[in-house]
Order: sequence, then structure tokens, then C-alpha cells
Amino acid sequence: MFSKKNKAKLINIYPPYFFSGIRLKEISDDFCYFKVQLRLRWWNKNIFGTHFGGSLYSMCDPFFVFILVNTLGEGYTVWDKAASIKFLKPGTGNCTAEFYIPPEKVESIKADLEKSRKQDYFFTTQVKNEQGEIVAEVEKLVYVRRRIGKHYKKKKN
Repeated sequence: MFSKKNKAKLINIYPPYFFSGIRLKEISDDFCYFKVQLRLRWWNKNIFGTHFGGSLYSMCDPFFVFILVNTLGEGYTVWDKAASIKFLKPGTGNCTAEFYIPPEKVESIKADLEKSRKQDYFFTTQVKNEQGEIVAEVEKLVYVRRRIGKHYKKKKN
């Protein structure tokens, strides 16, 4: 019915994203890369005519988790644990953020979790305006745990 990639694009109609002007623009076939855009509209700008800081962060919130959930496979729990955003200049016009975890890093995470069942990983991205200038830097701390034994129930098809 829906491909995995098309299901991911359903986030575009998720009300907090839809009404904030946040759109998922690109997904790589291997789910290691996402590109998201926040369009500036009259209903989503602040009194200074720029993007709300919360909207800039919101556009970055779930994507490193999405990448890991889709690339690690079954048997792993992935959660956001902490985040920070540093605003460098006002966000005007359309802003974009790109999220990428190389396949080698995913394999490294799997290998780490064979040794220790749970780990925290830092990932960073930049939010850029239409001129390519950095508007904000976002750092995410993501918790990943390998599920084993009675805590892991494989899904039935």
C-alpha cells in the first residue's frame, strides 16, 4: 500500500508540523538522510518578522531518531535524551536543516551495542537560511539500547 518512504512523508500532515510550515523535503532511499524546510509565513512569524525559535527547534526534533529507528532495524530502543539549540542570527525566509548519519556510523553503533547494551550518542546539525548562512546550531543527545531476552518481542508479519 504505502512504501516506508511515503509513510515517513506523512509527517507533512502532522498538525504541529503542517501548521508551523515545516515540510519534509527529501529522504534518501537508505533513510540515512533527511532534509526539512521551515517556510516563513504571516501566521508563523514573531513580532520581529522572523521565525520563532521554538519552530526552528521543532523542525529539528525527531530526525536523528527517525534515522536510527529506520537504519538500526528491529531490536533497538531509540529515544531523544537531551537537546540544545544555539541561535546565531534571526531566521528569515525559508530555513532548512539536513540530518545525516553515515551507514558506517550506524554499523559502529551496532558494534558498540554488542559490547555495552546501551549508549548515548551526540549528533549535530545546522539550520540555514536561503543564502546558506547558519541561523542556528542544534545538538541532540540520543539514547540507544539493544533489546534482548524477554524485553524484546519480535513483531509478527
